[in-house]
Amino acid sequence: MPKRALSEHRPWLLVAVACAVAFYFMRDEAIGGLYLIILKGAGVGALAAYAFHRGKGTPGILIGLVMTLSAIGDMAIELTLEAGGTAFFLSHLVAMALYLKFPRHHTTASQKGLAVVLLLGTPLICWFLSQNASIALYGLALGGMAATAWMSRFPRYRVGLGAVLFVVSDWLIFSREGPVDLTPIPDLAIWPLYFVGQFLIATGVVQTLRHELREEDD
Repeated sequence: MPKRALSEHRPWLLVAVACAVAFYFMRDEAIGGLYLIILKGAGVGALAAYAFHRGKGTPGILIGLVMTLSAIGDMAIELTLEAGGTAFFLSHLVAMALYLKFPRHHTTASQKGLAVVLLLGTPLICWFLSQNASIALYGLALGGMAATAWMSRFPRYRVGLGAVLFVVSDWLIFSREGPVDLTPIPDLAIWPLYFVGQFLIATGVVQTLRHELREEDD
């Protein structure tokens, strides 16, 4: 990566990580609810800035929008689960539109099978953990996002894995709403799983877009 690109764009990733780590360790501190909400949103918000700056064309705008809606969801969920869920639901729809634009050219039966498991299993587990029909409906979008990410030609061990980490983090959130008590796992793992997942998605998509653009220019 050119030195100019490093100096201009990597700071967005550094800011994202710094804000995410700061929120994780300060979330129980008495610094004020509003400040914590802003700090929480800043983590993925910085990933959105990175995506808008480094992404290319319409796909770059889409991944930037995915991260922007997710950052809004991060903040809104601190107010109500429904408000945050609405923002994330929209982000999943945009993510699916992006991933469907980049289908994988060759897939194996096992890869297709895992995509089906993600699509159908995600809402079922959402229902099992929460016993809530609205959350199960949200799980359809969540599972669709993960399945289309897995079947896209974005790197599976970055974008696909990131989507799966996102799913697991949401399952842990929903476990708080139903009869399954997983304490203290949700408190410890939700935020790291979620942020690492989003980081992998943003960087994986952006770097793939830039790589394909270079190939078109050659």
